[in-house]
Amino acid sequence: MKLEIMPKQRALEAEQREEAMEMSGLKLWKHEKPPKIFPMPPPLPPLSLSAAAAGACDDGTLVPPLNFAMVDDGIYRSGFPAAANFRFLKSLNLRSIVYLCPEPYPETNKEFLAKNGIKLYQFGIEGRKEPFVEIPDEKIREALKVVLDVRNQPLLIHCKRGKHRTGCVVGCMRKLHKWCLSSVFDEYQRFAAAKVRSTDLRFMELFDVSSLKHLTPSHC
Repeated sequence: MKLEIMPKQRALEAEQREEAMEMSGLKLWKHEKPPKIFPMPPPLPPLSLSAAAAGACDDGTLVPPLNFAMVDDGIYRSGFPAAANFRFLKSLNLRSIVYLCPEPYPETNKEFLAKNGIKLYQFGIEGRKEPFVEIPDEKIREALKVVLDVRNQPLLIHCKRGKHRTGCVVGCMRKLHKWCLSSVFDEYQRFAAAKVRSTDLRFMELFDVSSLKHLTPSHC
């Protein structure tokens, strides 16, 4: 004979089982060790702009000037160097700088040159835009004499952006070294980018190198 369990009795038994499980869990929880809570470290103070700039100067980073590149052994080219580039220029052990702009050289730059025994050669070529561009042949020629004199090397050639005036001097030097004209133009265009001047290309094409005898094997 089977005993039938009433619904109320079933509910009561289920409730008693739940209470027993809750009491068992409570006893276990009381014996557990509470978790350790570690306080958060205080936030760091914000870094000031002056401190950030000092850190950038003190980390030994070498920053080249705009459009910097090596032309040949001991000969470099670039745009106008800023104070941030002085550490980099010092690493080149320069003897000379060939400056192609007519404006006076900044005092900060002059102090850097004097401190590091670097001689300044200035050939003031106006940086005018087409069609009012007149490139002085004689100044380019005199600048090349300085550039090609090994006693002045290592040296840096620069103007304002390192594109047109610097590009003409380097292009004429390439002709002197017997580069083919297409290679001369290709190098000029890489630095001038979208600002190629047809007057510069024509000047380099017609530049007479016969009076300058410093020749090297052709690169073409």
